Parts: sequence; C-alpha cells; structure tokens
Amino acid sequence: MVTSQERDTRARFAERYAAETADVVRAVEEVVIGGDWGANGYTTRAEADRLGALLGLDAGSSLLDLGAGRGWPGLYLAAATGCRVTLTDVPIEGLRQAVARARAEGVSARAVAVAASARWLPFRARAFDAVVHTDVLC
Repeated sequence: MVTSQERDTRARFAERYAAETADVVRAVEEVVIGGDWGANGYTTRAEADRLGALLGLDAGSSLLDLGAGRGWPGLYLAAATGCRVTLTDVPIEGLRQAVARARAEGVSARAVAVAASARWLPFRARAFDAVVHTDVLC
C-alpha cells in the first residue's frame, strides 16, 4: 500500500532523477563527497568507508541500502568491499540510474535494485548482514 507521502516523494524525485546531471554537479560532488557516485545527500566518501569498516563488509557480506536513489553509497560499498548489495527506494527513476551505474562500475553481478518502501520490504527476516540508510531518515 502506497501512502500519499510516498506518492509525493516519488513524484518529486522523478523530476530530479529525470534531469541530466550537469558536469558542474559532478565536479562539486567530487570535491565535497570525494567521488562521482550520483549522490543525493551529504554522506562523504570517508563516511561511507567508515560505514563499510564498522559493518565489517567484505566479499561474503550482503548489504541492504534503504533509500538508495542512484545507488550511493551502496554501489560504492559493493565496489570497495566486494559485498553484494540490494538497493531499495520508492522512485524507480533513481533505481534505473543505479542499475546503469552498477553495470558501468562492474558490480552488476553483485547488485540488485528493488522498488520498495522501507515501510514494507519484501525480504525475509535476517536476509542481510548489514543495512545502510544514509541521508534518508533525516
């Protein structure tokens, strides 16, 4: 069941994801965040690295990224640690970009995107070793 708030979020972010990312935005992201990963929020690369270390992510780990948008930081963590990642979000447009990014980064065999609200996740209990939700529940 989709709430009116989720519908509003989907519509608002659909516009954002539909717009081509300008070179200047990528340049700012590189300076501020430390990489061009299609970030939507303010989590830096150093913070993402710390998350990966604190969570003990490695090639045997399975990570759930809630509110993944274009795939930051889940795809980055998959590339950096070798873990498998499941990206979830409400706006499908962002997840489409995440899937394309996963192919471009060579992690598509370890990444899957699922259109789902964090309120109603279609996964069994304990399906993941770790969960991240950066810049989502603010």
